[in-house]
Order: sequence, then structure tokens, then C-alpha cells
Amino acid sequence: MVLYYRWAMTDWPELVPMKNKLVNYGVTENGIAIIELISDSEGAPLQDGKTPVNTYTREMWHDIDDAILSARFDDDVSVILITGHGDKFFSAGASIKYLNKLSPRYKYFFCLHANETLSRLEQTPKLVIAALNGHTVGGGLEIAMAADIRIARKGNFQVGLPEVSLGVLAGTGGTARLSRLVGKAKSMEIMVTGRKFQFEEAKDMSLVHDIYDSMSLDEFRQDVLDYAGQFSLPFAAAKAIGNIKRSVQSGLEIPLEYHLALERELQSDLFQSEDAKAGIAAYVDKKTPKFNGN
Repeated sequence: MVLYYRWAMTDWPELVPMKNKLVNYGVTENGIAIIELISDSEGAPLQDGKTPVNTYTREMWHDIDDAILSARFDDDVSVILITGHGDKFFSAGASIKYLNKLSPRYKYFFCLHANETLSRLEQTPKLVIAALNGHTVGGGLEIAMAADIRIARKGNFQVGLPEVSLGVLAGTGGTARLSRLVGKAKSMEIMVTGRKFQFEEAKDMSLVHDIYDSMSLDEFRQDVLDYAGQFSLPFAAAKAIGNIKRSVQSGLEIPLEYHLALERELQSDLFQSEDAKAGIAAYVDKKTPKFNGN
């Protein structure tokens, strides 16, 4: 079911190509940064007549990294929305033809760069939503798993990590993130079989948070944008959301007592913020708070 937050509605912004023309980037009026993957099956800039498969190369990772940094350093951005171009693929992952040209050592550094980029996305204290507009397989799923919330478009689309069929593993965070999201047993079964499955099964295992039965791609984009709007200023306490993310991302990797200590420090930081003062005062006065992110 799609929830509409009409008080936060905004239009899809005009997107501008990044340096390598493999990512389009733009920001809505209410502070939602859009990162759109766009390439053909070889990972090259999309040309007329080609199907957008949105596979990645080293050059696309440079564009993704630049877009993440643009959103991170933009004080007006409180939400990051990552999606794929077209109506068939979110992303099919790494371009196999591209990988076939690389030396083993180069492939290692290629995976390292991808891991570092997704870690930067994951560690950015702003909410990240992945809008899965089509097939989300291999490295495409690995990108989606680095988001905080995943919303899929209803349709005959596939999800999975089929790298085992190539004699390799999902090396852009796939084994690490999938096991943390769905558990050891389920992640093992998915990866050793390399099977692909539908968004409905992905939702059943909490890999996907929701599936939108949108009538068209444009409607799906608008539906996700409307959903994301509830997390934008002045409706949501963006700093609190960022600190919640920091606590969850970092805290799960440390012992409980240290996680609790981290939580206290993040809470102390929030207690001193303008947003906390505004939120608490509005509650007492039975008013709707307006947050500014400070």
C-alpha cells in the first residue's frame, strides 16, 4: 500500500549527468537528493536505442561516489534516494564484459573501491532510500542493501545474488550485508544456489520493506518521492534520524555496553540541538513541531 504525504509532496527534479555520464543527480525543493544509475549492458553511457541495464564499471563508481559526497555536504539535503534509469532494471550489477578485461589485481581494487563507496553511503548520517524500479540482481542488490529502506515496484522483476554461477562470490558487500539482513541460513541458501526470486519473496524475508503497485514508472517515482518527503525538513528531525542511523550502523558491530554508551553520547548531542528543544516544546504546547536540522 502506498501512503501519500501530501503536505510533503514535491516534483521529480531535473537531473544533471555527473562527470562520466553514468549517474544523474538532482535535488528536490524539499531536500531529497536523487542518484540515478544510468548505463548500458557494457557499463557505458546510455545511447539512444540501448536498454538501460545500469551495470557498473570503475567510472560509474566514481560518479556514485561524487554524488554521495554532493548529497552529504549539502546542508539542504536530508534524504538520499537512489534508483535506476528506465523501467526494467534498478541495476544488473557489474558489467561482466568490463570485468573480463581486467587483471585479478585490478579486479581486487575495483571491489575495494566499490566497498569503500557503499560504506560512505552507509555511514552518511542521512536517510538513504533505494527505489527498486526493476530487476535488482548481483551488484545491483549489493547497492540496494547499503540503503536504509528499500521500496520496490510491483512487476515481474527478479532479485538475487547469482555470482556463484560465475565462480565468484558477491564481493561488493553481498555476503556481509545479506547475512546481516536476512540471517545466516537464508543468505547461505540464496547465495550458494544463485537463484533469483521475486520482490514478494524479498519482502517476506524483510529484504524489501514495501512493494508499490504503481501504474507506471513515473507514478512509482512520485509515490516513492512522496514517501521520502515525510523525512524531509521541516516535518522530520533530520539530525535525530542521522543519529539513529549512526547508532544502528556502528552499534551493531560492538558489544552491547559500548553500543549503549554510543547511544548516550548521540542522545546527549541531540538534547543540545535546536530540533530537540523545538520538538519537546511543541509536544508540551500540543503544536506541530517545525525542525531545521540543527
